Amino acid sequence: MTPTDEPLLGGLTDSEAETAPRHTTGLLPGQTLRAMIHAHEIGAAVDIRDEQIQPASLDLRLGNVAYRIRASFLPGEGNTVRDKLDQVVMHEIDLTKGAVLETGCVYLCPLMEHLNLGWRVSGSANAKSSTGRLDVFTRLVTDGARAFDTIPAQYAGPLWAEISPRTFSVLVRTGSRLNQLRLRRGSPVATDAQLKKLHADVGLVSGVDAQIDKGVGFSIDLDGDALTGLVGYRAKRHAGVIDIDKVGVADPQDFWEPVHVRRNRSIILDPGEFYILASREAVTIPPDWAAEMVAYDPLVGEFRVHYAGFFDPGFGYSGAGGAGSRAVLEVRSHEVPFVLEHGQTVGRLMFERLIEAPQRLYGQGIGSNYQRQGLALSKHFKRV
Repeated sequence: MTPTDEPLLGGLTDSEAETAPRHTTGLLPGQTLRAMIHAHEIGAAVDIRDEQIQPASLDLRLGNVAYRIRASFLPGEGNTVRDKLDQVVMHEIDLTKGAVLETGCVYLCPLMEHLNLGWRVSGSANAKSSTGRLDVFTRLVTDGARAFDTIPAQYAGPLWAEISPRTFSVLVRTGSRLNQLRLRRGSPVATDAQLKKLHADVGLVSGVDAQIDKGVGFSIDLDGDALTGLVGYRAKRHAGVIDIDKVGVADPQDFWEPVHVRRNRSIILDPGEFYILASREAVTIPPDWAAEMVAYDPLVGEFRVHYAGFFDPGFGYSGAGGAGSRAVLEVRSHEVPFVLEHGQTVGRLMFERLIEAPQRLYGQGIGSNYQRQGLALSKHFKRV
């Protein structure tokens, strides 16, 4: 099949494409992902459920087994994950009845989903928001991969998840969803000029003087809640196990200690400790755009600001009931203690245009957990 007579976007032929996409390049919205499932460009061992399809991404599910491995690896060009697995595997774990993945260990798990991508369609992956807020480090691996979380154009093959709980051990099972996939056609990353115009039109982050330089900068909020002075949470070590599939069950006092505002509006990050903090700015993602949170600059401080970085269309958008939504930040210092001060720039939002707006936005009756959020723990914890 030649590029001209191949389905253009998720099973759409040349004639069908005239009525569907607004753009020929961009991220693929939920309705296009559904079309790709119908066209067998996205497949799975068990039927993909509608609840997996987000406005601009697809939740991925763990398969029946996980492998405890000695070390993380990339298969490299020309090699499959299965080829390399035997060199590092320690033992196999049955996930069909549930199993605990322990802190400090590395696991590799085949996912239920697999891909057969068309011409110029590539992908990227990231941890789900709830996964990142538990300090569970997870990355997508494909056959022939030379980089994590990256799926080359026309990839055909299985998907694997590398999983390493850093603070809390987690109970997972077949079908648990830890990471998510975005697909795109072409390279639709926005330029700074586009972002300045978009910010002027809709206000991508609150405040007039947005920092736009290779993305939209955002800063840390250490002012604290007006009543309680709460600015964040620090994870307790040697806490219990969190069931990744149970919502609103865990007692936050068993897993977290509160961090309160100091007189100088700063905190010292202890090396190796994990914090939940919030951005000072409210974030708005317009209906036909999506964003990803990336580290600001490793030269400005020895800390990491996120594990889960996808922002779906409609997050914080007033038309989807999300006015005032802030970014929740998963923060970890590296080798040395580091002082964070209120208003310090800690990250960037990289925006990508969709080929068209999704039929359902984030927060519009699809079980979105973090619309209109301020500082918030993951959905697994009871609200206090």
